[in-house]
Amino acid sequence: MRILVTGGAGFIGSHLCERLIRDGHDVICCDNFFTGRRENVAPLIDHKRFELLRHDVTQPLLVEVDAIYNLACPASPVHYQFNPVKTIKTNVLGTLHMLGLAKRVRARVLQASTSEVYGDPIEHPQRESHWGHVNPIGVRSCYDEGKRVAETLMFDYHRQNNVDIRVVRIFNTYGPRMMQNDGRVVSNFVVQALRNQDITLFGNGSQTRSFCYVDDLIEGLVRMMDQSGFIGPVNLGNPHETTIRELAQQVIAMTGSRSRIIEQPLPQDDPTRRRPDIGLAREKLGWAPQVALADGLARTIDYFRSALQPT
Repeated sequence: MRILVTGGAGFIGSHLCERLIRDGHDVICCDNFFTGRRENVAPLIDHKRFELLRHDVTQPLLVEVDAIYNLACPASPVHYQFNPVKTIKTNVLGTLHMLGLAKRVRARVLQASTSEVYGDPIEHPQRESHWGHVNPIGVRSCYDEGKRVAETLMFDYHRQNNVDIRVVRIFNTYGPRMMQNDGRVVSNFVVQALRNQDITLFGNGSQTRSFCYVDDLIEGLVRMMDQSGFIGPVNLGNPHETTIRELAQQVIAMTGSRSRIIEQPLPQDDPTRRRPDIGLAREKLGWAPQVALADGLARTIDYFRSALQPT
């Protein structure tokens, strides 16, 4: 197949491009390099089945493809709050343009949605039937509500125009190629620990997250794209729940760091609990995470230890 990956030079997108190349597909990687990085896809540049295209999905794109993975959007609070209007335009206009392309060329399109559509959830763990508890005018709304509108557009194009869609809701994902300064908790803690800096907890660290290693997520994305008869939405994440303080303590122990844990005020609308119910993914995709948190953290620490070495 000839496959378009928007946001393909990003953390998740670059891993997906590698997987699709290994599976024998032709891949067009589309990225505007706001948070994506050329070095993420550098090993693929000379591959005969890989093409790198600098393009912003807020502008129309005309290419002939069989399938589209729409991953384009900054996904960490630091980056999506830097230019909130751009973020919501990426979610809304970008999704519209990818749906228009899919309609024209009769391609299947997979939307990378997010657990943030649940907001600070009333239901725990979160099932796909939960409509969410989201502040529509808060500092995170450009991302949360943008992704919710993107899901609406996907289903409206499916109902009105018979576009072949797939929707996945991605929970916290970590692994090699995360950016050092992206503000996500795993990269923050690992970088701070390796530098023996204070590890900053927002609040008292009792809030929970569920961390999925990137290889497991990619497997879920591919299975969702390849199966028939189920369009989603479906949760993709690790149901193992841990507190942020426990994560900080684990990272300090695994790195042998001298870092201290300090507390800072909790950001506005930061969810207090986050854990996916993956019963639907197990049933429809035969999918469940395989990489334990300790193993995934070890690989991520090795990556950052190498990346932080002076050249």
